[in-house]
Amino acid sequence: MTRTELSKAVFLAREIARDVLAPQAAAVDEEKRWPAEGVAALRAALGGLVVPERFGGMGQGLSAVAQVGEATGRACASTSICFGMHLVGSAVIAAKATDSHRERYLAPIAEGRHLTTLALSEPGVGGEFWLPRTRMESSGADGLRLTGAKSFVTNGGHADSYVISTVATDPGAPPGEFSCAVVDADTPGLAWGAPWHGFGMRGNESRTLELAGVEVDRRQLLGEPGDEIWYVFSVVAPYFLMAMAGTYLGVAAAALDEARAHVTARRHAHSGRALAAQPLVQHRLGVMWARVERTRRLLHHAAATGEAGEPDALAALCSAKAEVAETAEAVVNDALTLTGGRGYSGDSALHRLLRDARAAHVMSPITDVLRVWVGKSLLGEPLLGD
Repeated sequence: MTRTELSKAVFLAREIARDVLAPQAAAVDEEKRWPAEGVAALRAALGGLVVPERFGGMGQGLSAVAQVGEATGRACASTSICFGMHLVGSAVIAAKATDSHRERYLAPIAEGRHLTTLALSEPGVGGEFWLPRTRMESSGADGLRLTGAKSFVTNGGHADSYVISTVATDPGAPPGEFSCAVVDADTPGLAWGAPWHGFGMRGNESRTLELAGVEVDRRQLLGEPGDEIWYVFSVVAPYFLMAMAGTYLGVAAAALDEARAHVTARRHAHSGRALAAQPLVQHRLGVMWARVERTRRLLHHAAATGEAGEPDALAALCSAKAEVAETAEAVVNDALTLTGGRGYSGDSALHRLLRDARAAHVMSPITDVLRVWVGKSLLGEPLLGD
């Protein structure tokens, strides 16, 4: 896709964010409900964003994921993450797609008829989602059996398919032979836990998934047995980091907008002077703008280096998500300071933005891990070494 086509995709995302996501953002948060309308609108218009053109998609990459994420995150972070995980799942399916994957998943995704997502995190492994314990074993000549549990599955119970990470347990299988498979939502043996209600990001419907001997066709395996680590660091991590970083940059930008609107509109009762006329307010707002803008530049640089496969891509991608997390938290806090009691009230948009922003540090890979990965990358140390 050309730069012009990318701009059109981002413009479309902004329209949907303005017309569909923003009007429902407060209700999605307050009611802790999955944003069905917003996800449906994004899926219909941009569901095939990262599906290759040869499979009927729009053929976009990391830059589009980051920029669409910012546009949607600016309006509703919960909806943005839900759609972002669809984009990551789509990229994973497309990475080594077979004809079966194309017909069963990528074609309907490209047509806006299919929602997919990731199911990688597991209870007991913390943020190390690249170390699954869900077991995969052969079942007959052409089948696989999956047994285990997944946690914090975004879009849980609402997606049409789930990308699941596993470890092979067949006799003779090499230790740690990780693999990925895509599983249809209506497959017998999938059991969902109760909805998870978080401090923020209340609409993403993160749920626990139990796989009680789930039988799938061997053709639903993604790539070759043992490819899970390749998928995690070559596809999942780059797209996941860009989807999250874009979303939380949108949160930071929204907080900046709230602060700017407040100080422009508010006036002192006695002097009649606007808060915007105060040098201290001007200084604060200038610092906030610079922080958002330089973080945006890093995000765009990271996406471009990732797409180009440049040597410093990993450092840039990891740093982008870490920097965005710190920027979102800091800018929302500064916005609260500038808006005073009005911003601190329970029905303020900043109330939601503050809670949503804090999740940026929690969603794996967490900020501290990303900083370590950057250091290891710069020093030529193994990424997963002690």
